Amino acid sequence: MTTPAGPAPHPAPEIRTLHLLQPLQWLALAWRDIERAPAVGLAHGAALALFGTALLAAAHDRFWLLAGALSGFLLVAPVLAVGLYAVSRALERNEPVGFKLVLRTWLSWRGRPVHDWRLVRFGLLLAAAGTGWVLTSASLITLLAPQPIQQPLDFVRHVMLARDNLLFEAWLVLGGVLAAPVFASSVITLPLLLDRQISVLGAVLTSWRAVLANPLPLALWATLVMGFTLLGLGSALLGLVLVVPLLGHASWHAYRDTVDASALPERQPQKKRAP
Repeated sequence: MTTPAGPAPHPAPEIRTLHLLQPLQWLALAWRDIERAPAVGLAHGAALALFGTALLAAAHDRFWLLAGALSGFLLVAPVLAVGLYAVSRALERNEPVGFKLVLRTWLSWRGRPVHDWRLVRFGLLLAAAGTGWVLTSASLITLLAPQPIQQPLDFVRHVMLARDNLLFEAWLVLGGVLAAPVFASSVITLPLLLDRQISVLGAVLTSWRAVLANPLPLALWATLVMGFTLLGLGSALLGLVLVVPLLGHASWHAYRDTVDASALPERQPQKKRAP
């Protein structure tokens, strides 16, 4: 006796080939999106700048707490930029944009009858990755630093400026080794989760496929993301007001140029049911 076959699985998204300087186009398109919807973008940037300021105020004299807060902030920030991806998608479709769209996008992640917690699960994975980096980093510095590291100035004096060991270089290499798989797992994952019906695992695997197919353009994109982020942080966080919407909108265009997910069903925000 044969059992009826289930629905056919959707094909995997197709990965496009990028040219080396294509990430610069994503920044140009992001700037256009900011000009078309400045209030939403700058509000996201201001909110994250204020949040980062609160973290710095709480942990400014405790190095490992500060490192943990900063790592968590950098990794979870792409999740908090989901509203910017929705704005870019709406602008692409010539649909109205505004704060109502952002709110509707966030509320759509708790759709019924089955709760859609994919965004939350992926955010928790990023937070876990940040925690793992802080613990690994703390172990390396604690074991090899010539003096106890308690405050940020201790790290600068005994690790960054030390001339009698290569601890700071080893710390940077370790950070790069741990950051690379996180970047590969997340570079197009969040916009894909927003745009299409796909599992977290499927989105992460698609992100990895994109990086393996386009290593040089996406390495340039990673460098640009890090450079703009450092500019935002180095300007007493004020630069984040502009950097956050720039990178958020650009991440949407990175996804659209890199992945053809048209074979997957669209993920639409949950509409309010009639009483």
